[in-house]
Amino acid sequence: MTLAEELAKLEEMHQRGGLTDTEFAQAKGRLLGGVAASGSKLTALNGLRRSTTDSWIGGVCGGLSSFTGMDSWLWRLLFALTLLAGGIGFVVYVLLWILVPLDHDPRPAPQSTSH
Repeated sequence: MTLAEELAKLEEMHQRGGLTDTEFAQAKGRLLGGVAASGSKLTALNGLRRSTTDSWIGGVCGGLSSFTGMDSWLWRLLFALTLLAGGIGFVVYVLLWILVPLDHDPRPAPQSTSH
């Protein structure tokens, strides 16, 4: 099957509802050399945020928890174990604390009333 035929088949499946928009974009990207697929991974990685609600120190483990679906206590345990095994966990945690932006609080900010 040629590339054009495979793209036409994907388009047909997408129009019939067999593929969601995301699935269609990923499959099309794989056919065209992985350009769209790698772009979607980068977009997903940009969704990583430090948590403002599930936070002990910097919110890194809470953010990783919501990003990966793994419980935050498991992330805390992983960082503690890697801290004991040479200290790399501390370095990674601090780098994530510095580089990953803070999650925006969904509650509205209090309005100041100045008269």
